[in-house]
Amino acid sequence: MKVLIVIPKYSLSQKNEYNYFMPIGIGYIISVLKKAGHDVNCLNLNHLDGTVKELLIETLDKREYDVVGSGHMGLGYMVINKIVNAAKNHKSKPKVIIGGPIITSEPKLITEVLNIDFGIVGEGEITIIELLDCIEDNGSFEEVDGICYRYEAGYFVISNPRDVIKDLDSLPFPAFESMNLNEQLDNLSNIALTNYFDYPRLYQIAGGRGCPFQCTFCYHALGSKSYRKRSIDDILKEIKYAIERYRINCFFLSDDMFAAEKGRLKIFSHEVKIIIDELPYEFKWACSAPVTIVDEETFKMLKDAGCYWVNLGFESYSPTVLKSMRKPITPELIDRAIKTERKLKMPVIGNFIFGDIAETRETAKETLDYWKENCDGQIRLFFIQPYPGSEIFQHCVRNVIIKDKLDFLKNKIAHNNFYNMTQMNDEDYKEMVKEIFEAKREYGRYETPLKVEKTDKDRYAVHLKCPFCNRVIVYKNFLLANHYYYISQVICRNKDCHMVFFAVSPLYKFVMDNYFKLNFLRKAYLFVKDRFLTNRL
Repeated sequence: MKVLIVIPKYSLSQKNEYNYFMPIGIGYIISVLKKAGHDVNCLNLNHLDGTVKELLIETLDKREYDVVGSGHMGLGYMVINKIVNAAKNHKSKPKVIIGGPIITSEPKLITEVLNIDFGIVGEGEITIIELLDCIEDNGSFEEVDGICYRYEAGYFVISNPRDVIKDLDSLPFPAFESMNLNEQLDNLSNIALTNYFDYPRLYQIAGGRGCPFQCTFCYHALGSKSYRKRSIDDILKEIKYAIERYRINCFFLSDDMFAAEKGRLKIFSHEVKIIIDELPYEFKWACSAPVTIVDEETFKMLKDAGCYWVNLGFESYSPTVLKSMRKPITPELIDRAIKTERKLKMPVIGNFIFGDIAETRETAKETLDYWKENCDGQIRLFFIQPYPGSEIFQHCVRNVIIKDKLDFLKNKIAHNNFYNMTQMNDEDYKEMVKEIFEAKREYGRYETPLKVEKTDKDRYAVHLKCPFCNRVIVYKNFLLANHYYYISQVICRNKDCHMVFFAVSPLYKFVMDNYFKLNFLRKAYLFVKDRFLTNRL
């Protein structure tokens, strides 16, 4: 069958954009479709100027497709809706299939409100092949596990759950070449966690799937908590393939549990070091790890093998909140991890997230006080978001904190929206939010550049003085879409420092330093406007 896979835009801009994470799941789907003999093209909307509707219609006008497929996380409702509407309203009338967390987390709701033909629930590699065979042969869809659809009479149907793929090594590598990975890498800027390099060529690798833990704030993107590992040999083959085909200089293992087994991690680190030592250029990598494995020996081993940073799940410093989150760690383990990373001069990458169901002013104070006294602004502060598919999302629905799931998906699932799902009343919750923002302004390290030199369209050489080691470092290929108002996380490149801070424009720094004065003036203006000016106008 002729299949068009659409990679949705991951920004709100109608301009092309390259600073995003290439979706591994879509890459695997394209690979298995090609392996099965289907005629597959990919439309990566991120690399093109124009609206979703314009770009998709232009593509469908050029060639007729039997199927249009796409997928996204739960926060991608609006862009997926645009893709679906453009495809369904096109004269060629392709079948529309949507997968990913947006379907897996809420199959009935999404199938009913989007005009899709089929949704794929859970892992899609086997399901998509069976579904296309069924469409082509005019077969019985009830026999295809792992799908949902609306029956002719309008009834919602969800088939039997699809068994998980136990042998992940059986899957072909993601077809990133079809997704224009080389174009992305050629245009990738010096961004946040990859800014060790001025010109990063970042590749993502899935080390496994699933997670054995049941943290309440987390959603399982593939619908399965069954953790399965790829073999080290298969991962190493993909790394070598990516180096040869895409000339990558860094990779990220996007598997929260990859580093959970020290023996496996030791073998992998040894083998990766051999690969890196044979390269004629500098190469770094990063991974995620549970706090439980962190000790000095393990981190030294990772650092020696070229691991630049490790993303750790801290979440809270309160034992009460950690227990409520079902997070199997303790404050003592968090403290050990942070102090070990700082001792070994590795960037401390992780978050404290506030607003759990069990959060109180006292528990929030425990975490915030620890952060102020021990972290030098290294750990980012966020608020828990009730992602569809997570336990706290269901809690918010049950307790009518989220009154309308569709309205939430359309308009409110964003990091600038806060939901009081705690034991606090709204006033106490607002005070907590205020205190956290005040702490971020007071204890975060925000540096204005010493010099900014334009080198290309939206790209600059930014001279920054590290607030920790006082070393002046020039970060080239720095993306500044708005030259006057920006904030960007950077990591000091001094090997004896490697601390995290923020590069900000003078205007941004002024607003931060004078936030309370400006906020007072804004409120005063609104008061005067409402009290006096409105009536006169």
